Amino acid sequence: MQPPAQQQQHRRQPRAGQRKGGGKPPRVQVEISAGGIVYKRTKKGLKMSLMLDPFGKWTFAKGHVEPGETIEQAALRETAEEMSLRGLKLRQPLGTIDFWFREKYRVGSKGMLIHKFVHYFLMEAPSGEWGSPQKHEKIRKIIWVDPREAMQKSSYEDVRPVLEKALITLGVRRPPVVAEPPKPQPPQAKPRP
Repeated sequence: MQPPAQQQQHRRQPRAGQRKGGGKPPRVQVEISAGGIVYKRTKKGLKMSLMLDPFGKWTFAKGHVEPGETIEQAALRETAEEMSLRGLKLRQPLGTIDFWFREKYRVGSKGMLIHKFVHYFLMEAPSGEWGSPQKHEKIRKIIWVDPREAMQKSSYEDVRPVLEKALITLGVRRPPVVAEPPKPQPPQAKPRP
């Protein structure tokens, strides 16, 4: 099921290159991206990858869903491209995050307010794959760390819930304990006078 904002996009937003009423471009554009949190099994245990993005922050691969592509296909393609990894296997969805930003670089949408949805998936890489950064996307570095370090190393707060789900799925963290509310006690009968 699509997020409500994505469903609204199809009703409210004109197609690419079109403008409502022939005037100004739409004020808000919705973008859909997908990516992966990648792990691998090694002789020294589980390792999880992070990449250093163009802003000097440690994060996970993601990118736009192309026309005719499923979210899962986009996640695998973008992760493989940005990290130069082969043989990735999609294991399970981890969740969707969303955030807002003002476009600074793209011609035609510079200054536009963007509401971005990113669908993350847990992916497994073959043990011998190390990858390398995609230079033309300005990915600076790829590292493999113990999964327990990934949470401290991850730079973006909004990605941490999906990272935590990955760590729980891999058995590195325990699911949070949810306290059950106290059971209501039956009313005590008052003695009759």
